[in-house]
Amino acid sequence: MKLLILSGRSGSGKSIALGALEDLGFHCIDNLPASLLEALLTQAEAEQRPGDFAVSIDARSLPGELQSLPARLDLLRKAHPSLFIEVLYLDAETSTLHRRFGETRRPHPLTGQGLLLTDALARENALLADIRAQADLLIDTTRTNVHSLRDQIQLHVGRHRARRTTLMLRSFGFKHGVPQDADLVFDVRFLPNPHWETALRPLTGRDPAVIHWLAAQAEVSTFEAELVETLRHWQSRLETSGRAYLTAAIGCTGGQHRSVYLVERLAQALTSNFGQVLLAHRELQTFGQVGPAGSAL
Repeated sequence: MKLLILSGRSGSGKSIALGALEDLGFHCIDNLPASLLEALLTQAEAEQRPGDFAVSIDARSLPGELQSLPARLDLLRKAHPSLFIEVLYLDAETSTLHRRFGETRRPHPLTGQGLLLTDALARENALLADIRAQADLLIDTTRTNVHSLRDQIQLHVGRHRARRTTLMLRSFGFKHGVPQDADLVFDVRFLPNPHWETALRPLTGRDPAVIHWLAAQAEVSTFEAELVETLRHWQSRLETSGRAYLTAAIGCTGGQHRSVYLVERLAQALTSNFGQVLLAHRELQTFGQVGPAGSAL
């Protein structure tokens, strides 16, 4: 049995994620008090109810319930040895959350306590800090629409069945901000830039002409090999420690050429080292999975 705890700030997409999890066959419960998790699992085991559970726990809970969640999860792991627990946390930049609340005209759950939206978001961030710190996977939805968030949930959670570490490789452009959900960030703006080649400027790192141009640059090939070696070196320690996910973000200036090319190359090189390799090109709004033979799905 698997228990997935879904949390995050209001407006970050938790209702969309919960719906995606339900579509994947999870038994989903929204806003369950942490104190009832033990009763839920005990009942499920007593009834021999098959399947996995996804439980949304966020700032709507009482502060004491939120503070006790990390300790309760530790107790559950000891009491139910066969239970696989993961924590998925969604977040977005505060300015984006402001805009989303303005567009939907829905109140923030903490504004009823007499707080302005800015103060409510800050208060919520503080209340959920301990849960965020324990998250196995953090997804930044700042530049994610409904469809792409569902795709990410399916890739991250729906297809993650093995207990090996899943590697997420993400390309991005520094001029659009650094992803909040990255465990490792690599800056490749020092590498030769196809942008200055007029014919290559409108293309991306997935186009054959750009691939050929970058592959011919010695600096690019050298740095690519070093990145592959670095990620391979830490893979065994990640799995030994039980780490479910590792997100490595590679950024160039605009997120169109160098970072996209390197993410594609690394995904092909590392598919046999990790339990699963996922790739996302933030500025291109594309997501994918690398198959066993190294082919993108």
